[in-house]
Amino acid sequence: VTQIAVSHSKAAGSLHRMLAQRKVNGKDLAERIGISPVNLSRIKTGKISAVRFSTLDAICQALDCQPGDLLEYIPDDEVGDHMGLA
Repeated sequence: VTQIAVSHSKAAGSLHRMLAQRKVNGKDLAERIGISPVNLSRIKTGKISAVRFSTLDAICQALDCQPGDLLEYIPDDEVGDHMGLA
């Protein structure tokens, strides 16, 4: 298995928070980990269906964090509230 499925309704990324804490902007992170700014934006906004383990590993190395720092489980009935949709 080389990627992890990401359900927009099941998980919300905390990448925005981690970038702010580390004072790193998305463009710089994308360049450091070798992906396009557009693909990083899709990860940040949850507009993806899967993330490669190699990408998650690169993000964690660049931000000195763990995967659990970037992914948060949100039950289906709370997704709207959490994402500001309710």
